Amino acid sequence: MRPFSAIGIFAGTVIMGSLLGAHFSGQIDLSHISWLWLTFFVGANLFQMGFTGFCPATKIMYAIGIKDKQSGCKL
Repeated sequence: MRPFSAIGIFAGTVIMGSLLGAHFSGQIDLSHISWLWLTFFVGANLFQMGFTGFCPATKIMYAIGIKDKQSGCKL
């Protein structure tokens, strides 16, 4: 089993938490489609990558020719 990445888990939690905090305090409205959902998706991706090591961005970059074997993510 791959060891988890505390940085990925922490970063994802902070991103998603800040968006949810802003939503519930009335500063933003996540009930409507907006670019903020992309930010939430990135946070969720970081969070799951911290546990699984799988990073979709690494697969996409590898497919277009960017090969960064030191990213720490599984291909």
